[in-house]
Amino acid sequence: MIKSRGIPSSESFWLPAYYSDEIRQFQDENETLTRSIWKIEEIINFIFPKKYQEKYYEIATAFMQTLFSHYGTLNSNDIANFVKSNNISKSTFYNRVLPRLKRLGLIRVKRETEYGSNKKYRRMKIEISKTFGNYLLKIANSWLAHVDDIREQRQMEERKEKESNQEK
Repeated sequence: MIKSRGIPSSESFWLPAYYSDEIRQFQDENETLTRSIWKIEEIINFIFPKKYQEKYYEIATAFMQTLFSHYGTLNSNDIANFVKSNNISKSTFYNRVLPRLKRLGLIRVKRETEYGSNKKYRRMKIEISKTFGNYLLKIANSWLAHVDDIREQRQMEERKEKESNQEK
């Protein structure tokens, strides 16, 4: 088996430099978070960067806006209407956009079984999910804890040095 030469695009996440013009400022010069909330378009840009995947970005943004306008839940008829009314390729939507939104935890896909005349139907239901946010919060909070710990250790070491210099 030949080893991969990089991260598969299906498992990647676009993070431009924090000082990039691609994203809106999120912290001040003291590393304090600003109180602004990024719009859904800005969040989707991390998943499907408009710069590199413009069509997927447009589809995902429109879909998430539709999902939000339906209070976070869409059934299979709503999804089919979205695809048809926006003239979106079914294969692009169902094979590229939807799986990535699901894999990253922005949406949760459920199947509801219905029984009709001698047939069994498994209708799709999509709901918004907190998993994406929880995933990123876990990473962020862990990083912040490590930074706080090391800064505290450094301050304690500096205090010890200062005290030992004063004793001399």
